[in-house]
Amino acid sequence: MERKDVQEQYKWDLTVIFPSDEAWEEEFKAVEKDFAESGLTGFQGKLGEKTELLGFFRKRDALFRRMEKLYVYANMRHDEDIRISKYTSYTAMMGTLVSKMMADMAFVEPELTALSEEKLKSYIADPDFSEYDYMLEKIEKSKVHVLSEGEEKILALAGDFSDGFHTVFSMLDNANLNLPKGKFNGEEVQMSHGMYGLVLHSGTREERETWFKTYYRAYINLIDAITQTYYGNVKKDIFYKTARKYGTCMEMAMDGEDVSPVVYNNLVESVHGALPAMHKYISLHKKILGFDEQHMYDIYMPLVSDADIKVPFEEAYELVVKGLAPLGEDYQALLRRGLDERWIDVCETEGKRSGAYSTGVYDTHPYVLLNYQQTTNEIFTIAHEMGHSIHTYKSTAGQPYAKSEYTIFLAEIASTVNEVLLLKYLYASTEDKQLKKYLLNYYIDMIRTTLFRQTQFAQFEQIAHAKAEAGEPLTKENLCDAYYKLNEQYYGEGIVHDKEIAYEWARIPHFYRSFYVYKYSTGIISAISIVKRILAEGDKAVKDYFEFLSGGNSTDPVSILKKAGVDLTTKAPFETAMKEFGDTLDEFEKLMA
Repeated sequence: MERKDVQEQYKWDLTVIFPSDEAWEEEFKAVEKDFAESGLTGFQGKLGEKTELLGFFRKRDALFRRMEKLYVYANMRHDEDIRISKYTSYTAMMGTLVSKMMADMAFVEPELTALSEEKLKSYIADPDFSEYDYMLEKIEKSKVHVLSEGEEKILALAGDFSDGFHTVFSMLDNANLNLPKGKFNGEEVQMSHGMYGLVLHSGTREERETWFKTYYRAYINLIDAITQTYYGNVKKDIFYKTARKYGTCMEMAMDGEDVSPVVYNNLVESVHGALPAMHKYISLHKKILGFDEQHMYDIYMPLVSDADIKVPFEEAYELVVKGLAPLGEDYQALLRRGLDERWIDVCETEGKRSGAYSTGVYDTHPYVLLNYQQTTNEIFTIAHEMGHSIHTYKSTAGQPYAKSEYTIFLAEIASTVNEVLLLKYLYASTEDKQLKKYLLNYYIDMIRTTLFRQTQFAQFEQIAHAKAEAGEPLTKENLCDAYYKLNEQYYGEGIVHDKEIAYEWARIPHFYRSFYVYKYSTGIISAISIVKRILAEGDKAVKDYFEFLSGGNSTDPVSILKKAGVDLTTKAPFETAMKEFGDTLDEFEKLMA
């Protein structure tokens, strides 16, 4: 289906950002001109004076807000149909403009960091800087890790090449993997990352085994290059943590997002305590599939089929609205407003970007891109993306511009809260035993893949960095050995630990953003605790949750999350999530008996 064939009600309305492409082009020229004439670079060397710093912040923010509207419009128009070269040009124009802005303002953070502790604290305490106090607090806190001006210039120059390891891996992973063709559904198809996942979920056992072994053979063929690329990335981390006087690479990474390492350690310890439940599920999976031996290529096979909720988009959306009733009428009204005001681009069309996402900036309402199909999974996608959108809406409404953008650490919580609430609603409101089984299995696998699997990845990062920090070279042998042992620890005896799985670490792109993946785990842990509290306490818990949604980036993310009643510096939310997994598994086992 082409976009022109889609009814207007199923298309997002971008005219509230710019009424036409011509209006966008006029504003682009105006912003480009205003930026060139803004004199922002003239503030360099003057940020130690209060009036100058306030003037800089206000002028910069005004330009950034206009630039963001240009940026989001260009990207959404491009995603409607990536074949249209005009919108590809728009996104390229924005990339150039943003790069120029950032380059011209590169002096700001080093100059603020160079201010005396006394000066920074005076700004932080000054009500005139209330919109910027947390940002200034982070700069003041980081001063102990800032070097001399000359040393900082050297580190900045090093960034030009030290950030290239992810690029090298991406080339190996995409351009040089040389995956062959393979059989799927009786046809020869080109192997790819996406097709590999599809085959593991829905291929025959023979197809799954063949694709699994062939896929990993491609990584094994490149393992020496991938090992050196990953080792280089770890050595880069060690270089920066040493230069900036951190004890460990993990400490440096978590300090950058203002999160205590206690959270990371709580996660790993709590997951270890829940591994018997994980092992129980893996063994149950094997039993239900009826296999004498279960292999790593079998664990993505669904245990329940023929349970899809196949309804048109409007009915699916209404299910989401009903499922989120525990969040109150105001939240439901926002959901309906999103539909009525055309925040959502619904249909799959030729040339449209695949997948789903939520986006938005301070001076627009949020937007959601979907490619809706009539499946149960797609209903959860609606709930997930609208969770992001209403988090953005509340954060924007509740904070000034400088504090409105919540951090990645918090980004997946609201979306997962919506999924869990919807799942519990669907489960409680159906008498269809097959659908109940499907929903429980969906929930178990959500927790397995988002919590347990990502924690396994997080622990691997800890091990690899600790080895290198202790002076032990990273080799394909010790990396594969460490990963294989983790796989045995996490999956237990109910599965054959195929030799190829030792190389799984070599295909994970997130490892080039060190100590990133743990946030997926803490996100679902937080969401489970929030849902449990909302369903138990009602209005009080909802009010606290809305305070969290409105928190933006007003203080450190752990403190913002505490507003919703979740304290990740304690074991309580982790224990709640592990119990939820165990209880859900017990219920699923009863239904499958």
